[in-house]
Amino acid sequence: MPQRKKPFSGKAKKEQLKAKKQSKQNAPQEGYGARNRNRTVKPSGGDNEPRQIQKFHYCPSKDGRSDRNRYALQFYRESNAEIKVRKEEACKTIDVVPEEALEIDSKEYFPKELGFPKRPHWSYDISTEALEAREINYFNDYVNNIIEKFDLKNLGFFELNLETWRQLWRVLEMSDIVLHIVDIRFPAHMFPPSLYEYVTETLKKDFILVLNKIDLAPAPLVVAWKKYFEKNYPNLHIAMFTTLPGYNLVGTQVNRAGLQVRKRRGKFRLAAEGSQQLFEVCKSIVGDNLDISSWQNKIKEEMNLEYEDEEDEKVEIGETVEMKSVDTSFFEHEKYKNGVLTIGCLGQPNVGKSSLINAIMGRKVVSVSRTPGHTKHFQTIFLTPNVRLCDCPGLVFPSVTPKVLQVLMGSFPIAQLREPFTTVKFLGERLDLPNMLRIQHPEDDDTWCAMDICDGWAKKRGFLTAKAARLDSYRAANDLLRMALDGKICLCLRPPGYTNKKEYWTSHPDMEKVKWIQAKSDDSNHPVDDKDYLSDESDNDVAGSAGDHKEPSDEDSEEDEEENSDSDGELPKYAQNKFAALAEED
Repeated sequence: MPQRKKPFSGKAKKEQLKAKKQSKQNAPQEGYGARNRNRTVKPSGGDNEPRQIQKFHYCPSKDGRSDRNRYALQFYRESNAEIKVRKEEACKTIDVVPEEALEIDSKEYFPKELGFPKRPHWSYDISTEALEAREINYFNDYVNNIIEKFDLKNLGFFELNLETWRQLWRVLEMSDIVLHIVDIRFPAHMFPPSLYEYVTETLKKDFILVLNKIDLAPAPLVVAWKKYFEKNYPNLHIAMFTTLPGYNLVGTQVNRAGLQVRKRRGKFRLAAEGSQQLFEVCKSIVGDNLDISSWQNKIKEEMNLEYEDEEDEKVEIGETVEMKSVDTSFFEHEKYKNGVLTIGCLGQPNVGKSSLINAIMGRKVVSVSRTPGHTKHFQTIFLTPNVRLCDCPGLVFPSVTPKVLQVLMGSFPIAQLREPFTTVKFLGERLDLPNMLRIQHPEDDDTWCAMDICDGWAKKRGFLTAKAARLDSYRAANDLLRMALDGKICLCLRPPGYTNKKEYWTSHPDMEKVKWIQAKSDDSNHPVDDKDYLSDESDNDVAGSAGDHKEPSDEDSEEDEEENSDSDGELPKYAQNKFAALAEED
């Protein structure tokens, strides 16, 4: 006779489901950990709590297959003891650091011992199964070797998903030119020297570095970073870009407290200045080996066109985007195959790869999101019949970059932060946040800590917890970090020696080119009212608790912030006929 099941309470059922979900999220992924499924990594420093793998964008599979999660972001999960220490640090008084502390060198954060995973040796004599097993074993050995050599507390969070690295391998093999995109605010933390050496010395391919989002930085700082990379990496081709030149913005760009204000037009124009510079760099590389004049013609034709409504843009996607099948096997490169120039677009999450491609295309062809890891696998977009772009998923390369900087860079999802206050403290040590935010001390004290700043912002914005109606400091911290990620609270790092040579960079000849690409008007720096302090997320999110911190969906793209009031107005004079000289060439 079968034994009768014992009844249990609803609370026990919830605990059972919670444990089941937790076990799925911490399950090792196919590829990494295949030989070490029962192995746990303990952080150094005497902490006996095992280090687990934290997955983002994890989708439980009903049929037991792992294909749905083969591109899920994976990082090592911080221990509870580490979180406790970080919370205690956030309650300490903020000590302002000198301006020289913002100067950094990229080589400090990318030791040669780290490198990055590269595809193992391949030949046609090896079967597909044997090659896959070799790649898995190689990746396991690579990760375990890093764990043994470096202290996990100092090692930055980097991608642990083998499938995502396979995307990089395929894009590097396919490309004739490698285009690496970095955010001008943190370029040294986003440019791995090992990738530069591998592309230029091993693959013997041309490497273009794009300094993106230059509208967020002062022109002298952009020039200084450009010269820094030219000096330290002589084989680099440098280009500057922004998807938001001045003529795509409405009104002023700075408020009285120093926060960035960028109100976007409802109808965009092609980012002609940056596109023209990219074309010139590619033309100098290709030379007479391939005719890419169709790209130049595209710039001339579209520089006077405006974006149509989003519904009209979607009609074009099927004609301009070729979604590649999920094939990351070895690709034998043939330069300018079939008379087509292939440009591989690389970069860490949230550097603006998809936005840059949309700006070059002149319309939306790639989905854009603030969520790191939004692009799951590479796709090719034909810019012209003989020029195609290959968009690689954002990759976090191994480095010793602190986690607080990875959060500000957008490499680590803000919604997954277990402790956001130390990142706010990092900002407070380098920026005068109380003055910028115009907040009052919650306890009327003279000294500030990160928790005070978050409480002050929560009080100003009306962020309260659902049950006890206390100040929701966690939600306020998340809101401040999203403002920093969007560039409203703008922190820009500097190259070595920048502070002592400010006058030199201000009068540098390259300043004119930077201002030309930024396309800023003379009145764009006039201060505006305090109402522009508030972030768009805060305006649309009135109620919520401490745990209510979801990342935007696919539709929460950069276009959500567009202002349609001035969309039908004429462009300012400084933005008109930017390429009149090009038209005269015909």
